[in-house]
Amino acid sequence: MKIKDIKVFPVNIAGRSQLNVKIETDNGIYGWGASGITGRELAVIGAIDHYRPLLIGKDPRQIGAIWQDLYRGQYFEGGRVLTAAISAIDIALHDVKGKALGVPVYELLGGKQRDYVECFASLRFSSKEELIERAKILIKEGWQMLRLAPAEYEEGKYNSIFEPRESIAIIAEWLTDLRKEVGFKPTIGIDYHHRLSVPETVSFLQRMPVGTLDFIEEPIRDESPEVYQELRKMVDVPFAIGEEFASKWQYLPYIEKNITQYARIDVCNVGGITEAIKVANMAEAHYIDLLPHNPIGPICTAATIHLAAASPNFTWLEEMNTPVENPGLDDINYYPVQPKLEGNRYKVSDQPGLGIEFNEELALKEGFKPVETPRLVRKDGSFTNW
Repeated sequence: MKIKDIKVFPVNIAGRSQLNVKIETDNGIYGWGASGITGRELAVIGAIDHYRPLLIGKDPRQIGAIWQDLYRGQYFEGGRVLTAAISAIDIALHDVKGKALGVPVYELLGGKQRDYVECFASLRFSSKEELIERAKILIKEGWQMLRLAPAEYEEGKYNSIFEPRESIAIIAEWLTDLRKEVGFKPTIGIDYHHRLSVPETVSFLQRMPVGTLDFIEEPIRDESPEVYQELRKMVDVPFAIGEEFASKWQYLPYIEKNITQYARIDVCNVGGITEAIKVANMAEAHYIDLLPHNPIGPICTAATIHLAAASPNFTWLEEMNTPVENPGLDDINYYPVQPKLEGNRYKVSDQPGLGIEFNEELALKEGFKPVETPRLVRKDGSFTNW
């Protein structure tokens, strides 16, 4: 069996952009993968254009060797754009190999260790009333882990105003009230999406009673593990870090120095399933649980379910489609075959490969237009993280 072609399908679904990759072989078996860098699809397509002539004619079953070639084959190794391309290719290769052997992808990773993959609800809110109302609905529906995504700033504008100190004062009050309303049974975390500084993070957590939060996700930017290590010493709330990491090497200091307590691994960014299972194993050795990032579409969901099924240290999978919010990123017209939620969990499939299909004809018909992520600015006009 040889690789015959690699095709790219950038699409706009529910106002956002996705990039899916198809690997075709000379015996008719094909596989699907996805890139995780939303908003920079054209750059990833450029990387895949470089990789295509290197891959055509190779045996798609030699996944590890292909990964090494793609990552190390050029003098300038790695980087998020190249690794996003490698991720999509690697996931598609696992889909091909699973189908060729007639087994689910998790069987290539040591077999499944669970029958279901539990999810946490991503809960976006812009007011205290909306936060409490949505949280109560989710808890009533059986979702016992909530990851909060504050959007108290004005949404819908390209340059919304965000002032960190104003935000932490408001959100700390709202979260304290939320915990009083729902009690301590639900697990509650918050994603500040790199919007805070070190002192702002400390101030935020100090404004709430102990036990209000079970974890805080990505409060500051992650380029400096040394800074994160100092922040770790200042606060007593667990961290969830890593959704942007593009290799095991980026994860290494955060795992070895026990900076993070949850690994927010993104199989479509980190280097695909090949790299993700290595990070999972590293994390297991340090008693760090997986809390996978999953904000894009069903191919990422399917690949992550297989990773979760095979990993003993998995906790919850991120889920955007919940009883209080459904952004439509899993549009059935584009994904006629995809994992299906059963309440707040996915049943681990026994279908060969990933168990996913994508409507490439519709993607070609509808075309593609790049979509930029939103921007936030401070009152003085300076840029700040979204």
